[in-house]
Amino acid sequence: MTTFPRSWPWWRWALTVLSALAFALSSYLSLHYLMGGSVIGCSGGSACEEVLSSRWSAIGGVVPVSGLAAGTYLAILLASFFIGPATPAPDRRLAWSAMLILAAAAAGSAVWFIIVQKWIVGALCPYCIATHITGLLLAALIIWRAIIRYGDIADGSRPNRGSISGAAHTGTAPISTNRAAIAAAAGNPSSADPRPVIGLVPGISLTIIGLALAGTIAVLQFRIAPRAVYRSGRSIASLPVIDPHAVPLVGSPDAPYVVTLLFDYNCPHCQKMYAMLEESISRYNGKLAFALCPAPLNSQCNPYVAQDTEQFKDSCELAKIGLTVWRADREAFAAFDRWMFSPQPGERWRPRALDAAKAKAIELMGQAKFDAARADPWIEQYMQTSIRTFGDTIQNGNAVPKLVFGSRWVTPEPRDADELISILHDSLAVPLP
Repeated sequence: MTTFPRSWPWWRWALTVLSALAFALSSYLSLHYLMGGSVIGCSGGSACEEVLSSRWSAIGGVVPVSGLAAGTYLAILLASFFIGPATPAPDRRLAWSAMLILAAAAAGSAVWFIIVQKWIVGALCPYCIATHITGLLLAALIIWRAIIRYGDIADGSRPNRGSISGAAHTGTAPISTNRAAIAAAAGNPSSADPRPVIGLVPGISLTIIGLALAGTIAVLQFRIAPRAVYRSGRSIASLPVIDPHAVPLVGSPDAPYVVTLLFDYNCPHCQKMYAMLEESISRYNGKLAFALCPAPLNSQCNPYVAQDTEQFKDSCELAKIGLTVWRADREAFAAFDRWMFSPQPGERWRPRALDAAKAKAIELMGQAKFDAARADPWIEQYMQTSIRTFGDTIQNGNAVPKLVFGSRWVTPEPRDADELISILHDSLAVPLP
């Protein structure tokens, strides 16, 4: 049982609103994980998509952390309806205890996943951050009410001191609607108890239990290797056939296994995987190569991108510059490509600016060769071939990098060359080296 909502104090309304908001946000993210598709405002390759598609979005690649969060916040929301003075003391104390444990777990997890986004994934998801901040505020409110403040007094059960004082002087009983007195008369004397709802020592113990649960989730994410494949499938459409002797390539065009790599020069995942290509090719002793197909995540040249973001505003032009370099000087292209995906000295990798990329291209081949190659119609034709391949392999999202071999495709997230080779074999049926 609980009191009629109109009689709730402000903090109970705040608790209900915060827990409902956190539940709604985490449920939406969980639905995205389970059903696929793009989150509103998070186009393929954006920072938001990068976080939601990372291996850290699930435990063991199976249980979405957003689903655990949704269950936690739903339990807090339900328990919040059983903390009023009309609820029997044992049930009320149980509800507060459960909320303390769950709120501490939510707060600890929020801190952990903020760290993951900022320093491990290197991108921030607005939906995730909003959920984490909501969880931290909710935890602070619950700890404040359960341990520090006197919960029942806050519900309006403070004895009417003026009435008591008047009774002492007049010798008559005060006429009062004091809820504590009414509750005590109704057989619930604990409602008039001025002690905290939980108490300091038990409250701290319950909070520590919740933080331990959050720590367990963090440990599980490290101990249980998450899947290295985000999405995979087969294309129903007939994919364009690429001549490895006529396109940009990492490896030998005579390799028996040529895997198409769809990428964007502004994509952090692409940069991470690019660093694994040469080692993977070395493991195959020259039998593996990657055909580089630019698939810019910008609707100016890629109609399959539903919503543009600032991060990819120059992706179309960067792709054209790269193809211009390859068309003019294939040896210079290898140097240009490595430069585009190499970290800048003393810093983490960041996408190269459009002006810097153009200057580098001209430095490698000269202005005259660059200008002559830029007008070559092959550049636009190959861009369209790459984009068609991108469109024919879209399923529940349009993220890159994407690997295509035959009719099979996969959006990978390998940690090293070993995982990349496993993905090639398990998802694309490329024979092992």
